[in-house]
Amino acid sequence: MNEQIQKLLNNLIQLEHVSSTLYLAMSNYMNRLNYKGMGSWLRLQSEEERTHMLKLIDYLVDRGGTVELNSLPAQPSEFGTPLETFQKVLEHEKFVTNSYRQAFQFISQANDPQTLVIVQDFLREQVDEEAQAQTIVDRLKIAQNNPAAIFILDQELGQRKAAPAGGAPAGGAAAQG
Repeated sequence: MNEQIQKLLNNLIQLEHVSSTLYLAMSNYMNRLNYKGMGSWLRLQSEEERTHMLKLIDYLVDRGGTVELNSLPAQPSEFGTPLETFQKVLEHEKFVTNSYRQAFQFISQANDPQTLVIVQDFLREQVDEEAQAQTIVDRLKIAQNNPAAIFILDQELGQRKAAPAGGAPAGGAAAQG
């Protein structure tokens, strides 16, 4: 495997690993505030990011590369209001999208079609990731400080189901992850 592509894949593995721990920290925070549905949604999002990390690890190993798991940064324990928390989710998903977009461009120039397909799949999935986060942010903005509206959204987000292996998450746009 090309050394630069191996490094790039290890960076994406680290990105997904950090994403998983970030969403787990957010889940714990929402649960502590008794937004159990939001906490559940974020826990499933954490698991999805871990699945992405494992797919990249398996791919790198299958291609004969070396996986480098680096230490993780400490995550905050406070994220603000539900709206502020999900604005951070949206911001992070945009960062992830940009990271995959840059990886796609590099791999295109490196002429590695197998890796390009893998990265393209993740890049395609990011459209949905950003759309879901945006929907939740928009709905929290509509709810503003209306406790009943926030409670209903919290219940709806709690209906999210884990994604089937290798597939898209189950549930509606706001409920998916």
